[in-house]
Amino acid sequence: MDTFPNIQLPMSRETAESLKLGDMITLTGPIKATAGMPTHQRILDFIDEGKQIPIDLVEAAFFHLGSYSRDAEGGMEVLYMNPTTSTRFNHMMPKIIRHFRLRCVGGKGGLNTACAEALKEVGGVYLSFLGGGAPLHSKAIQKIEQVAWTDLVSHYRLVAMDVAELGPLTVAIDAHGNSLYDNLDRSAQERRDQIIEKMNQTRAR
Repeated sequence: MDTFPNIQLPMSRETAESLKLGDMITLTGPIKATAGMPTHQRILDFIDEGKQIPIDLVEAAFFHLGSYSRDAEGGMEVLYMNPTTSTRFNHMMPKIIRHFRLRCVGGKGGLNTACAEALKEVGGVYLSFLGGGAPLHSKAIQKIEQVAWTDLVSHYRLVAMDVAELGPLTVAIDAHGNSLYDNLDRSAQERRDQIIEKMNQTRAR
């Protein structure tokens, strides 16, 4: 784990802008997490109504992480956490990113071009989590600081926690609007066109 640069949270805009596509890092410090569509909708509703959400997200590290937790003496105990698919939130994230000037967003599967543009505007990055890395991610949890919206099922709740060396995480969308996902899409499209052209040439013989 010590082979990856460890960045202390909260991350500054300067640090975010210094990260390059494909960089692998770990994070230490406060993060906010949820896996819930209803949670995102509630955040948007609070923004529209001018209400203060119970956990501050300004310039935060906000991750699409599902978790299984249970009530324990002195608070909530998170037994494991794992990334959920960020693309489910594509239509919600641009407004959330801009409103809170999110410095880090993360999960699995990436975000679309509109989200990448929002991250560029606020100087934020998207970090891709290791799929199937629940033991690694869970081990990073140091302390649960706050759990909000407990009327929701546990993995939909908004959770604030402290982590140590969370990762490794890959910079998949940088703070300048560049996206590994867009690059992969372009590469796949080019290869597909080449394959189709080759098949057409073979059929024509």
